[in-house]
This record gives sequence, structure tokens and C-alpha cells, in this order.
Amino acid sequence: MNTTKQAIYARNTWYVAASSAEVTDKPLGRQICGERIVFYRALEDKIAAVEDFCPHRGAPLSLGRVCEGKLVCGYHGLEMGCDGKTIAMPGQRVRGFPAIKSYPVEERYGFIWVWPGDKEAADAALIPNLPWHDNPEWAYDGGLFHIKADYRLMIDNLMDLTHETYVHSTSIGQTEIDETPCKTEVLEGNEVVTSRFMENVEAPPFWKMALRSNGLADDVPVDRWQICRFTPPSHVLIEVGVAHAGKGGYEAADEHKVYSMVVDFITPEADGSMWYFWGMARKFNPSDASVTEAIKQGQHKIFSEDLEMLELQQRNLVDYPERQLLKLNIDAGGVQSRRIIERLIALEQSQSTSVTETATA
Repeated sequence: MNTTKQAIYARNTWYVAASSAEVTDKPLGRQICGERIVFYRALEDKIAAVEDFCPHRGAPLSLGRVCEGKLVCGYHGLEMGCDGKTIAMPGQRVRGFPAIKSYPVEERYGFIWVWPGDKEAADAALIPNLPWHDNPEWAYDGGLFHIKADYRLMIDNLMDLTHETYVHSTSIGQTEIDETPCKTEVLEGNEVVTSRFMENVEAPPFWKMALRSNGLADDVPVDRWQICRFTPPSHVLIEVGVAHAGKGGYEAADEHKVYSMVVDFITPEADGSMWYFWGMARKFNPSDASVTEAIKQGQHKIFSEDLEMLELQQRNLVDYPERQLLKLNIDAGGVQSRRIIERLIALEQSQSTSVTETATA
């Protein structure tokens, strides 16, 4: 009987592993796609990533320190290079020490990106562009949650925002979300877009706060939009905002609206757990730090509600694996996103099988 476990995440792709601020003068250990990796700053502040496993006795290198750009094991002082090869060890010759795995890694847009798959296939040009980074017209802040749930459940959650009416009823939810149909499209380049446009509605509490912070009236009807964009392997960027009704909605001039991009980088830790990097980039009143903090706290509350829901959902799915779930029209964004993930995994597996067969022929 074949008991091989089916892969649930692609590896030949870039994942956000950490924020730049998390990797300072100490190494950071983090599990990504089932692999324990240690991230640290080598010479000239360059980010490096190697397997979190000392070849001497198997100690986690993340419990060590960085000295003159070298990763030093905290157990017996073994010094490791960025390429996974041992450089030195007190009182020992290290020429025959086995190398450990090193990973392609890039620092860009305030994040550390890692490629857990085939190193030869890594291409930094494939890292998505984040145009708001270091742009004075925008402000950004966010956070990180560790969630004990399958990362695909978060993709489902973000590509179907009808849950806002119920899970986030005191902040961003409103009945018009349920009442307004959404549209889902699959675009070239493996992008899935689910959009919803609501006209002449009352702004919910979160958006009333945003209107006030931009000097706009919060007691008048607004047009509201939600445009969710999934791109592989597990990134969801959501254009959100409101404009005073009758001013053009999504296309309204800046003086009539508040416009933001919800940033969601979802990185599998292992089967059944994830790292969730969340934030909001806004294109209104970018210099007001108090607005940035208020939005961050509001998002923290909202995503904490998602965390509780997803972890309990995961528990149910594990306890009742035989139960078949429904697929409704509101699930189209998540369903299409999962199909893209499945295709990428299947492609990787077929390529791996082809390489293995060629090597053994």
C-alpha cells in the first residue's frame, strides 16, 4: 500500500519568512514548509539562511550567535558559513565535516524571502513588487501571527469576505456584503481576483474612523469596494476602501475617499500550521503616526478573530476527516486559488520524478 503523504504546498517559490526587523544581531530560527531554517546577518548585513542543524551533534544553530559574519553554534562553538559548510571548530579539523543545506534568501520591501525548493530554480525577479514600500505617498505597518491551522484555510478566508458580516460585525462587517454579489476571475499568470462593489451604504466603524482620519465626513453614504487578489504560492493582497457616494467609487479622486491595500503573506510552517504576516498600506494621511497605530490595532483585533475561527475550524476538520464540505458560489475565489496551488505542486512533483528517472536511467 502506498502511504506517501501528499504535498500540500509548493516549494519552488518565494515565501515571506520574517520581517527585516526580526533578524538583527541574533540568529532567528523558523520552520518553513516543514524545514527548520535559521536566518542571520552575515558580513555587510547580508541575509543568510541555512538548515537549523549543527552537523556536529544536531543542535539548533538558531541557539547560537553571529560573530564576524559567521554563525557560531551555541553548543560547542562550531562556525558555519553561508554556504552550509563548516568553517572552523575549536580544537578540531573540519575538512571532512558534512555540509548542511543552504537556502536562497533575499531581503526586500522590509521582509526576508526564502526559497525552500530547488536552489537552481530560484529567481529573485519572481518576488512580487510592493510599490508602497519607501513611498512617501503611502504608510505601512503590520504584524505577525502564528496560527495552528492549514495555510489554505486562511486563503479561503481572505478570498471570501462574506464572513466579515459575522466574524467582524463590530468593525468591518455589514449586511450589504452578503447582499452584494461578488465576481471571481482567473487571470493569466495564475492570479485569482474576487471583487465586490457596494454602492450607497453606511460605512462600518473601521471605515468611519478612516474617513475621519482623512478629514472626511463619516455620517454620509459611501461606495465601498473589496478586490481580493491571490497570487502563488499563498499571497493575498486586497484593495479596500470607501468613497463618499456619487464621487466615483473606486475611481474617485483622493480627496473623496480612503484607499488601502490589505497585505497578507501566508507562509506554511508545517502541515496544519502557518505564519501569517499581515498589514495595511494606506494611501491617505500617510504622515500621521497615530492613524497608522490606530489602523494596526484595529487590524490586530480583526485578525485575532480570524485566528480563533480558523484554529477551531482546523480542529473540526482534523477530527472529522470523512466529512465532505460544501462549495458555494461565495467560495469560488478560494476554490480557484487552491486549484492553482494543486497545479504547481503537481508540476513540481512531475519535474522531480523526471529528474530522478533520468538520473537512474
